[in-house]
Amino acid sequence: MMPIYAIVSFSSLVFHRQDVYLELIRNCYEAFVIASFFTLMCHYVAPTLHQQKEYFRNVQPKPWIFPLNGVKVPRSGLTWFNIIYVGINQFCITRPLFALIAIVTESQGRYCGSSTRPENGSLWITLLQGACVLVAMYCVVQFYMQLKEDLASHEPALKVLCIKLVMFLVFWQTWLLGMLSRKKGPLQPTARLASLDIRVGIPSVLICFEMTLFAILHHWAFPWRPYDLDRQLRGPDRPEAYARSPFGAFLDALNPWDYAKAAARGLRWLFHGVHHRMNDSSYHAKPALPQKTAVDTESKASMPKVRNGTRSDPGPRDETKRRLYDSEHRGLRTVSG
Repeated sequence: MMPIYAIVSFSSLVFHRQDVYLELIRNCYEAFVIASFFTLMCHYVAPTLHQQKEYFRNVQPKPWIFPLNGVKVPRSGLTWFNIIYVGINQFCITRPLFALIAIVTESQGRYCGSSTRPENGSLWITLLQGACVLVAMYCVVQFYMQLKEDLASHEPALKVLCIKLVMFLVFWQTWLLGMLSRKKGPLQPTARLASLDIRVGIPSVLICFEMTLFAILHHWAFPWRPYDLDRQLRGPDRPEAYARSPFGAFLDALNPWDYAKAAARGLRWLFHGVHHRMNDSSYHAKPALPQKTAVDTESKASMPKVRNGTRSDPGPRDETKRRLYDSEHRGLRTVSG
C-alpha cells in the first residue's frame, strides 16, 4: 500500500494534467487494501472460508458499535459474519464502479473535481464513495471488536489503526483541500501559487510525506518475521520451501480475481440466498444447554454406579482403576472420531 500510494501521488506531480485519472486508480486500490486486511484477519481465525464459517457458527455476536448500537444483533454468528463479509467486499465492486463513472464523466467534461455544484458528477461520486468506505470501515472495526480477544496474539489493534489512519487521512484531506480551494474559498491562487498547485501539488506532497511515516509504522504493525521459514519451529506441518518466488508472490498479491469472487459470493448470499436461509439450521441460534444445578450434581454423585448390569458403589480401592478405564476409552473414542 505504501509504495503504490507514494508512486501514484508522485506521478500526479509529474503528470498533473492526468491527476484525475491517477487519483481514481489510487482510489480503486483502497478497496483491495480493506479486503486484503479483512482476509488476513479471517486467515488468523481459520485457513479456509468453510472453516471460518464453522468457527462463526459457534460465536455469539457482540452488540453493534456506535452509531448502530441500537440495532438488533443477529441470533446466529454465521449471519453476523456474512453481513460483515458483504459490507466489506461490496467496496471491491462499488469503488471501481464509481471510478469508471468518474473517468467517463471526466472525459465528457462533466466531472469537475474542484466543483461542488450538483450538475457536476464529482459531488455525487464523492458522497457515494464516502458512504461506501464508511460502511466498509465500520464492518472492519466491528469485526475487530468481535475478535480482539481471540486474535490478541496477532496484535490486531495496531493493524486496524494503520488501515484507518491511511484510509481516512488520504480521503478526507484531499476532499478538504478541494473544498478550501474552490471559488470563494480561503485557499486562492497567488502570484507564487497557482490553482493547480493547491488542488494537486499540496495533497500529493502531503501523501508522499505521510506514506513515509506510515511505512515506518507498518514495519511494526505487519512484521515479516512470522513468514520466515528459518524462524518457524521444526515439525511435520512446517513447509520445506516457499510456495512461490518473490516475483510470483507479488503477482499473486496483485491479482484481483479472489476479491471479485468474494464480492460475487457476498452478493449471492445477500439476494439469492435469502429464501434458503430460513430452512437452514446453521443460521438459527443454537438453544442453550441446561445448566447443572447443585442439586442435580449432588444427586448424580450419590447415585450408585452400574457395571455390567450390576449396581455397585465404587470404593476407594477401584476408583483409580475406574478413572484409568474411562480415560482409555475416551482416548479410543477420540482417535476413532
